[in-house]
Amino acid sequence: MATETLSKMQEKIAELHKRTAKAKLGGGADKLQKQRDAGKLTARERVEALVDAGSFAESGMFAEHRSTLFGMAGKHFAADGVITGAASVNGRLVHLASQDFTVSGGSAGETHSIKVAEIMQQALATGSPFVFINDSGGARVQEGIDSLSGYGKVFYTNVMLSGVVPQVSLICGPCAGGAAYSPALTDFIIQTRQAQMFITGPSVIKGVTGEVVTAEQLGGPEAHMASSGVIHFIAEDDRHAVLLCQKLLSFLPNNNLEDPPQIEGDRNVDANPDLDEIVPVDAKKSYDVREVITRVVDFADFLEVQSGYATNIVVGFARVNGRTVGIIANQPAVQAGVLDINSSNKAARFIRFCNAFNVPLLTFVDVPGFLPGVQQEHGGIIRHGAKMLFAYSAATVPKITVILRKCYGGAYLAMCAKDLGADRVFAWPTAEVAVMGAEGAAEIVFRKEIQEAEDKVAKRKELIEKYREAFSNPYVAAGRRLVDAVIEPSLTRRHVAQALEYLHTKRELRPPKKHGLMPL
Repeated sequence: MATETLSKMQEKIAELHKRTAKAKLGGGADKLQKQRDAGKLTARERVEALVDAGSFAESGMFAEHRSTLFGMAGKHFAADGVITGAASVNGRLVHLASQDFTVSGGSAGETHSIKVAEIMQQALATGSPFVFINDSGGARVQEGIDSLSGYGKVFYTNVMLSGVVPQVSLICGPCAGGAAYSPALTDFIIQTRQAQMFITGPSVIKGVTGEVVTAEQLGGPEAHMASSGVIHFIAEDDRHAVLLCQKLLSFLPNNNLEDPPQIEGDRNVDANPDLDEIVPVDAKKSYDVREVITRVVDFADFLEVQSGYATNIVVGFARVNGRTVGIIANQPAVQAGVLDINSSNKAARFIRFCNAFNVPLLTFVDVPGFLPGVQQEHGGIIRHGAKMLFAYSAATVPKITVILRKCYGGAYLAMCAKDLGADRVFAWPTAEVAVMGAEGAAEIVFRKEIQEAEDKVAKRKELIEKYREAFSNPYVAAGRRLVDAVIEPSLTRRHVAQALEYLHTKRELRPPKKHGLMPL
């Protein structure tokens, strides 16, 4: 009897193995090979590359659609075109979904989307990051409104996860129509050079507007990095996208109730003389602020976010003494580091993310002001610039500001001044903290003296220097307690590390409310 039972069990197990092998073939061996020939990994290969070996626990492998219309009756789609489950990445739990383009073009039907939403809910329940690998032709049109309903469930769950667990989207193939909105609702988007993302494709645009554009020009990674600002990282291929995702996650906590992981890091805080030479004293001369950043953070390791968008401001993640920090810095090498609409949006969004996930903010300031011009004013620079004021003011994480050089007008406040809640404000001796630059200020303050002088050029030069000595330095601000310390550039890392150590237990209570009303 036992032998008979064992035999029947072996038959059942053999059937399980057969079904499992079929599911893992996705759309079939030929389609999997076609995916590889196109320079892409398959959906399962992407999962294997991302997670720790042997850690992936799949759910929903045998899920089936229930559609019967438009030739769908009896059609079998392996895993319904999406692989979902939990795994570890560098030893930390994540939940993930990976769309399989070899199965009906990765199209999202009702069951497909419910699988994604359910694994997202598991991420929420366990307080673990969610990673969504996108490779889909869009909604499964044969399922009609059920397909749209599925998208709605995913979007709603994206919002439920927002600010609770980190969400990362990898765009590794087509991501069209409604499918593009789920990545847009996540925290970070990594797009490969083989992928395109858009709401309406080239053929629709040509039919409606007459404009002729290629898929790459419309929704390729360069377009979304440089023009739309939709994505945060460009990956050369699928494996590079996975590596970027792994590195990004290494800086982040599992959820909003935890602090970012602290590692041993670089404990050396000795003076770095290089910092004394990078920033020119002349405010009209440019330099690359990343040269400052990499000399302050651990091992010169800085993960820049949106490196090709609004390049007059730099944002990204690094560590100081093993502690994760979010860095915001004006970039004098681009438009003198001026703030404009796009840079304000870029910085505000990054600040909001860091605050949601307990990442301290380190701000490097060298800003001449907000960009003047009719286009900026009509484009809403008042509203967009106010986003930075809102984001910094609302942030309750430790906020450390280092004024490197020029720091003028309203942009002084927008770059996390003391009055916007900065916990520590350090200034280099080269800092000029003032309402405006000495040249412009002298023209206003000393207009009469300059006009009445016999040698107007000499008088103007004399009065510019007089104003600069009186106001364009860090000591007036320090005298008003708006700067905590004027420091040697070479000792910046030491001061920042010490401030982070002292502030890591910071707690700040705010008035109870549903949420603030950011000027969107």
